[in-house]
Amino acid sequence: MDPKTALLIGATGLVGNYLIFKLLQSDRYEKVITLVRRPMHLKHPKLEERIVDFDQLTSQEVSGADDVFCCLGTTIRQAGSQEAFRKVDFKYPVEVGKLALQAGATQYLLVSSIGANAQSSIFYSRTKGQVEAAIGEIGYRSYTVFRPATLLGKRKQFRLGEEVGKVLDFVLSPLTLLIPPLRKYKGIQASKVASAMLNIAGQDVPGQHILESDALQRF
Repeated sequence: MDPKTALLIGATGLVGNYLIFKLLQSDRYEKVITLVRRPMHLKHPKLEERIVDFDQLTSQEVSGADDVFCCLGTTIRQAGSQEAFRKVDFKYPVEVGKLALQAGATQYLLVSSIGANAQSSIFYSRTKGQVEAAIGEIGYRSYTVFRPATLLGKRKQFRLGEEVGKVLDFVLSPLTLLIPPLRKYKGIQASKVASAMLNIAGQDVPGQHILESDALQRF
C-alpha cells in the first residue's frame, strides 16, 4: 500500500489532540498536514503545519491530502453566538471538504455528535445533522461520521455541557449494563474516538457510514 497523506482540522481540540499523535505514529501516513489558526509549536518529521485563515481558504492550502479528518467543534458559549458557532461547526468543515476533494482527497472522516439530526428543534443537534448531510453531498468515495456521546478527557477549556454530561454518565453507567439501548449514551474517552477514526481510515471502505458512540467504545 502506498503511503498516504492525512489532512487534519481541529488538531487543538480534545479528539484532535489525541488524533494528531496517532496519525504521526501510524505507518499508513508519510505526512500529516494540519490546518491551524496559530502555531501549535509541535515538531515532527512527518508534520506539516499550515497557518490559515478559515474564512479565506484556498485549494492550495488543502492540497496534497488523501484522507481528511475533521475534529472541528466549539460551543455557542465559546463562539459567542449561534452564527459564529455555525461558522466553525458547519461552514469550515464543508468548505475544507469541497476544496480537499477538488485537490484529490478521497476519504473524509467527521467527528459529529450523538443526537445529530438535520430536522432537530435543538440548534446544536440540527447544525451537526446539517453538516453531516452537506459533507455527504460533496461526493467523497469514502465518508464516515463518528457520533460520540459525552467526550471524556482533559480539555483546556471548561465546557458546561460536557461537565453535566459527565455527571449524567456516572448516574447512567450502571443502567447501561442492564439496558443495551442506553449504551450509546455512555460517555466515551476522546482517545477512543481518535483510535476509531484511525482504524476506520485504514479500512477505507467506500460509501457513507455512521458510527454511533456504542460502536466507538470497541476501539
